[in-house]
Amino acid sequence: MTAPMAPAGTRPPDPSSIVRLSTSYWESQTLLTANRLRVFDTLADGGRTADEVAAVLQLDPRGTALFLRACAGLGFLEEVAGRFQNTPVAATFLVSRSPAFMGNVIKYSDQLYGAWGQLEGSLRAGKPALPAETYLGDDPARTRGFVMAMHERALGIARVLVHVLDLQGRRSMLDVGGGPGTYSVLLTERFPGLRSEVLELPGVAAVARELVAAAGASDRVTLRDGDYHSSDFGTGKDVVLMSGMFHRESEATCRGLIERASACLEPGGLLVISDVFTDQGGALPTFAAMFGLNMMLTAPDGGVHADADVMRWMGDCGFRDMRMVPLPPPMPHRVVLGVRP
Repeated sequence: MTAPMAPAGTRPPDPSSIVRLSTSYWESQTLLTANRLRVFDTLADGGRTADEVAAVLQLDPRGTALFLRACAGLGFLEEVAGRFQNTPVAATFLVSRSPAFMGNVIKYSDQLYGAWGQLEGSLRAGKPALPAETYLGDDPARTRGFVMAMHERALGIARVLVHVLDLQGRRSMLDVGGGPGTYSVLLTERFPGLRSEVLELPGVAAVARELVAAAGASDRVTLRDGDYHSSDFGTGKDVVLMSGMFHRESEATCRGLIERASACLEPGGLLVISDVFTDQGGALPTFAAMFGLNMMLTAPDGGVHADADVMRWMGDCGFRDMRMVPLPPPMPHRVVLGVRP
């Protein structure tokens, strides 16, 4: 069967994007598997032959050679005189002793691989393929892995966010659903005198307390067990931070959270909402639209919202001086700010 002829003077449709997308999981599964097998740690101290890597990791030698060359083709390894070694990007982000290690983030993506294979089922049933409870408390090991992944991801985002926000002179922050507490640790470090209370589910908060203590921030960041859907936000705060929450929630819940944040804030208090948002219409940026599908697969009300809608909801609640600040690439996050009059 041949493709239909294009009108004279126009280019025929190019199917290369279809071919690329239909096999893109080959590349992602190669990276996920290499991370799971700790291939990059195996090469952290110098190059090895494929046979040596196979012996260390107890793999088949022939398959290992093919696998390592595929990793080289993706830019994570290079082969020099028959020995494989990490490229700079792998050494920086994929070796566990590196301060910029992203392996737990990749491990979380690995855990989601099966859920994405159930996309059709979720579309038909209207239910997530991966129940949120499994990584938010019910399974301690999986919860720890999730929190560590969020911590690694938040480190990169928060290091930029602290320069986007001006919290000078502010003293009391509520970090709603603050996960590992990473934002609170870095923001209270950046702005002396600022103290933060992180409201988080008990299973997540238990791991977050360890991370906050390890950062030496227990004197300025406290954890409070609770569920942001129902727990009291309190009063008297001059900053409320809601980061990475709205993609789990419906419009009605997001509006309710904004209203409760307003009640929690002092006049002149700042509401900060950081998340992966789309443009109006919901299709772009492409990553944000795909992220919405990912959340549908992992949370009952998971999805993605447009930043313009969030600003409208804040305006409906009385917030003023609203603005949106995109974080620099490759981070897909945007920050929406508003002041309670």
